[in-house]
Amino acid sequence: MTVWHWVRHGPTHQKSFCGWRDVPADLSDLARIARLDAALPPGALVVASDLIRASATADTLSATRRRLPDDPALREFNFGAWEGLGFAEVSTRDPDLSRAFWDGVGDAAPPDGESWNMLSARVSARVAALGRAHPQDHIIAVAHFGVILTQVQIAANLTALDTLAHDIANLSITELHHESGRWHPVRINHLP
Repeated sequence: MTVWHWVRHGPTHQKSFCGWRDVPADLSDLARIARLDAALPPGALVVASDLIRASATADTLSATRRRLPDDPALREFNFGAWEGLGFAEVSTRDPDLSRAFWDGVGDAAPPDGESWNMLSARVSARVAALGRAHPQDHIIAVAHFGVILTQVQIAANLTALDTLAHDIANLSITELHHESGRWHPVRINHLP
C-alpha cells in the first residue's frame, strides 16, 4: 500500500488568482510547522511542486526524510490570463467563463490556462507514476489547493463540484491510501 500525505504549502497571503505565479510562502509560524512535521511519518519520501511556496514548505519537512526532486506536474492550476487578478476582476472580465469554471467544474478553462479536468489528468498521471515507483512507501506530497482536491475527488469518488466543497487549509494534511488499484480517503484537511 502507498500512503499519500498531501500537505498544502504555507500561506502566501495572496488575494488574487495564484496558480503558476511563483510567490513565496510565509513559513514564520515555526510552532505550527513543528506540529505539522511531528504529525507526518519519519522516513517518508518528500516530493513537492516546483513552485517556491511548495518547495520551501517541503524543505522544512525534510530533516528525517528523503527528498525527491521538485516536480512541475504537481503545480497548481495554470490560471492563464487570470493570474494575478482578483475574483471580482475575473468575474467582470469573463463573467460566463468564470461562472462555468467554478459552477460547472470540468472542461471550462481560463484563457490560456487549464481546466479542472486538465489539472486532474496532469496530477493523476504523476501520482500514478510515483505510486508505481514507490508502491509500499509513505509519500509526503507538498502541493496546492487544486492539486490536492483532484486527488480527493478520485479517492472519495466525488463529483468535481462536490469536491470543491472541501476546505484544504494551508499546512493541513490530507491522507489517502492506495492499494490494489483502489483509493481510500483516511482524513481530509487535518490540522495538526
